[in-house]
Amino acid sequence: MPKDIKKRHLLDLGILIPYLILSVVGLMMVYSTTTYVMLESGQSTTRQALLQFAFWLLSLFTIFVIYKMKTDFLKNKKLLQIVMIIVTLSLFVVFLFDKEATNGAYGWIKLGSLGTIQPVEFLKLIVIWFLATNLAQRQHMIHEDFFASVKGLLMIIGLQIVVIMCYPDFGNAAVIVLLVMIMLLSSGVNYLYTLYTGIIGIVGSFLTVTLVNLVGKYFLPAHVISRFAIFRDPFGDEFGKGHQLIHGYYAMFNGGLLGRGLGNSIQKKGFLKFAHTDFAFSIVVEELGLIVAIIILGLLFYMIARIILIGIRSNDAFNSMMCIGIGSLFLISVFINLGGITGIIPLTGITFPFISQGGSSLLVFSICIGFVLNISADEKKKSYQLNY
Repeated sequence: MPKDIKKRHLLDLGILIPYLILSVVGLMMVYSTTTYVMLESGQSTTRQALLQFAFWLLSLFTIFVIYKMKTDFLKNKKLLQIVMIIVTLSLFVVFLFDKEATNGAYGWIKLGSLGTIQPVEFLKLIVIWFLATNLAQRQHMIHEDFFASVKGLLMIIGLQIVVIMCYPDFGNAAVIVLLVMIMLLSSGVNYLYTLYTGIIGIVGSFLTVTLVNLVGKYFLPAHVISRFAIFRDPFGDEFGKGHQLIHGYYAMFNGGLLGRGLGNSIQKKGFLKFAHTDFAFSIVVEELGLIVAIIILGLLFYMIARIILIGIRSNDAFNSMMCIGIGSLFLISVFINLGGITGIIPLTGITFPFISQGGSSLLVFSICIGFVLNISADEKKKSYQLNY
């Protein structure tokens, strides 16, 4: 490896540039989608956009710090244990003291005029990090006795999932369960496990929808039952429970191919209550048009594919599982958000990466980018060392 090559020369622009473009588009959309709400509440129209911008600056600084770290430091179990304890305690504190439900669920820590943070957003990355570190160190055990090597890890994460379900936040709980399954399947187990899990997942999804429809009212919160009812027939209660989803459809229809122009959405003006969060991508289609929306999706999928490819090509178990886990987190978030606003699956409240308003979401996805850039540089460095 040439001595004059510094870490900055190993920066993966194929990931960094899409991240920067998506973040800037997200800031524009946050300003556009929150202006009307701020105006109605008598606050400055730039307030939410400035808060999001502040979180983005913090995100850029965090990416820089993570990128400068040695990859071995990220594998440090003591560091991970400290982070794990902080996030787990935050989950319990929020569960005990947050008495103001948002959309039927709890889970936010209020920071006064600065808004809120949501510990469960950070837990998604921590779970990936936790499993990647521990499974990478147990590779020999996984091949000898898979269940014995993972049962302790699953008990720890299972406890956190139970707390999240008590909020009740079933959307984020489902995301974490999916991430755990993907991490376990990418840990080096026989490919037949993946096949069996896929079959069980498809059958389980149909059974879940059927069971919720039949007996869900006896054990699930009202807002969850309502979301499944909207999923079955949004037009059955057009002016009530189906109002949001239907106006999300109207937003996408209004946009057409070229859109109504940035800031010219009709649906964000009192029709779509969650235009800045769950339905942010509907407003993207309405204002910027289907063509630009597809370009944004293409850019995001290109970045995700590149992240997963780094993981597949890596011979380092930690690097491989981190990239596959982070790529999967992006994919799951996009699928659940788009699936919800198009009526393919029930609405869950999961945000669209970089586009939806939310400081916690933006910061966590940015930290993910920091991890991936660090790992990408580490893989390039190893490649140079082999070839020179």
